[in-house]
Amino acid sequence: MLAHVFGDVVWVEGEIVDLTRSAAGHVYFRLVEPDDPDSGTPRSPAARPSLAVTLFDSQRQQVNRFLQAQGDPIRMTDGLRIRIGGRLGTYAARSSLQLLMDRIDPAFTLGLLGADRARLIAALTREGLLRANAEVHLPSVALRVGLVTSVGSAAHADALHELESSGIGFHVQVFDARTQGADAPGSITRAIRAAVAHGVEVVLLVRGGGATTDLIAFDDEAVARAIATSDVAVITGIGHETDRSVADEVAHTAQKTPTAAAQLLVRTVRDAERRILDRWAAARAGTHGGLDRAEVRLDRIRERTGARAVARLDRSALELDHRVRRIHAGARRRIERADARTELIAVSTAALDPALAMRRGWSITRGADGSLVRSVDALATNQELITTLADGTVTSSVLGITPAARDPTVRAEGADPGGEPHV
Repeated sequence: MLAHVFGDVVWVEGEIVDLTRSAAGHVYFRLVEPDDPDSGTPRSPAARPSLAVTLFDSQRQQVNRFLQAQGDPIRMTDGLRIRIGGRLGTYAARSSLQLLMDRIDPAFTLGLLGADRARLIAALTREGLLRANAEVHLPSVALRVGLVTSVGSAAHADALHELESSGIGFHVQVFDARTQGADAPGSITRAIRAAVAHGVEVVLLVRGGGATTDLIAFDDEAVARAIATSDVAVITGIGHETDRSVADEVAHTAQKTPTAAAQLLVRTVRDAERRILDRWAAARAGTHGGLDRAEVRLDRIRERTGARAVARLDRSALELDHRVRRIHAGARRRIERADARTELIAVSTAALDPALAMRRGWSITRGADGSLVRSVDALATNQELITTLADGTVTSSVLGITPAARDPTVRAEGADPGGEPHV
């Protein structure tokens, strides 16, 4: 009856929820009416109209062969909007209507995904976020790496192997994230923010290849905004060869595979190392060249300095010889003057010699005690006197004393203050 009313093939559009696979290979899910993002009141899948769908194993294989022929563009998963065909039937145990799926329209899903991607990119462009992360500085030697991926996946192993086998001292912190499924966007967003909070210098966001629909988490708005607003450069390595995800568009740099993303980091560090070595070599060459030039200048200075030194020494020798001659002449003059003064002193001293005076008739008279007799006032009658002459001494006795007339200019003792006393 249903086939008579609806025909042999019924096409239905909707969003997949509650997808399960049985051990026998059958697939079961519900197709719900997509929620209107502009309604302002999001509805849970349970509150939306739905249709039960059954894809038996034989039809599943048929659908998979069709998708493989199309390049395997989609894979059914919760949250995916699809357009499928089949025949309507009833499920007697529940007295419910169901669709027995036997075909799918991948172009419908890809078209929706493309349109959603285009709308998100346009919104990010208007907000100035599309290339915001591209303007974040990527250190030329970024060694602290935050690897955001599904731990244990091939992408995890490939990226880690590339970094560890490089011989560079990368410090890799791995932040586990679901990269497929309904909870993947939230998981990726949290992992990116955790990596930035841990102080990494670069974030490596990688996932292996798969169907286009396997990668829809990387077209999610929350993931795109987490990358665009990151203070750290994000490099993506999402394994797809044709389409670029929104994550690729907003990332600092996008690579095709996890291995390529890791290799980019290795090349960046190698290039920095090469530049440092080149600069060091240039500096060393410049230093050697500068030293050679300095040595040449030093030789020239040494030659000029040597010639000047010789000339200066010659002048100094002449000046020294002149000064020596002047010193000798001055010394001779001083010695001659000293000799003349000495001779004059000798003559004066000889003139005052008592022996010479006595040879001229002078004598010296002393008392018996040896004291000089300077005046008759110091004598007494019968006093013994000793008189020294030029050729001997005479002992005499005072018989009488006759004082001479007093001269007012003569001292009381009767002696010349500058001469020798006499009798």
